[in-house]
Amino acid sequence: MNMNFKRKLPIPKEIKAQYPPTEAMLQIKTARDREIRRIFTGESDRFLLIIGPCSADFKESVLDYIGRLRLLEDRVRDKILIIPRIYTNKPRTTGDGYKGMLHQPDPNEKPDMLKGIVAIRDVHLQALAQYQFSCADEMLYPENHRYLSDLLSYVAVGARSVENQQHRLTASGLDIPVGMKNPTGGDLSVMMNSITAGQHAHTFLYRGWEVESEGNPLTHAILRGYVDSSGRSLPNYHYEDLSKLCRLYAATDLANPAVIVDTNHANSGKRYLEQVRIARDVLYSCRLNGDIRRLVKGLMIESYIEDGAQKIGEFCYGKSITDPCLGWEKTERLVLEIAESL
Repeated sequence: MNMNFKRKLPIPKEIKAQYPPTEAMLQIKTARDREIRRIFTGESDRFLLIIGPCSADFKESVLDYIGRLRLLEDRVRDKILIIPRIYTNKPRTTGDGYKGMLHQPDPNEKPDMLKGIVAIRDVHLQALAQYQFSCADEMLYPENHRYLSDLLSYVAVGARSVENQQHRLTASGLDIPVGMKNPTGGDLSVMMNSITAGQHAHTFLYRGWEVESEGNPLTHAILRGYVDSSGRSLPNYHYEDLSKLCRLYAATDLANPAVIVDTNHANSGKRYLEQVRIARDVLYSCRLNGDIRRLVKGLMIESYIEDGAQKIGEFCYGKSITDPCLGWEKTERLVLEIAESL
């Protein structure tokens, strides 16, 4: 085997014992989980915004951004519920490049997985303690989910992972919403099969245990656009796409039909400024069609303090080092506009 086993890392139970949330923090998360669930079951008509940097990089700027979200949500909370994105694992198309805070808690230094495990737990804890936000993260590695499982209120399974059996089965054992993205090639049947697997009960191997899951009725769709055989980014957020998803859901017995529309990635062709127009387009479709409005539970938006993106080492505070993001001023205007339109 061509691998160097460097050291045995602490298991999630040990890390949780070292860095626990307070009882007050857990009560905040429980209340938020309850309200988020009510949105997905249709009991609440508040609109979800899962919003934040493409990837979490520096703790200081990520928490600065989340503090701004707290003040903003206080202005729109009657219509909008915000779930900050703290994405601590970054999937890479070729495997190269910055893989996220879990791998490199300091992007300018070498990977250190032990420091990374502590860092990702710390930033999620601080978001909950300082700003009363339980947040979203991507489940890039199902076996690592339990390092954060007591802190998260939303999990996304990415376009490259959605067909993976372990991701699907792990999702079936979670008690928070899990969004299944359409795959990069755009085949919605893959996404729907993944949702079905996530909603069903299973027996499987997880972290060396034989486990039984009960099925997760909050497993749902995320539309993020796709790339065709010629490498062109193509959207799937338009009225016709949302109508098609309504029909796909209607042909199943899946619980709580729901979709979150990702305004970036292939939907925008990674042209981050297009996210504003795409958000408006989705909301217009919701106003035209009641079935679409009931299906669309919210938007996923990539946003940070500064517009655009930069390379590692350039260091403009609060500017993404992965995909380009919408800056704060534009983000604030967009969120207020969404609240007004609702």
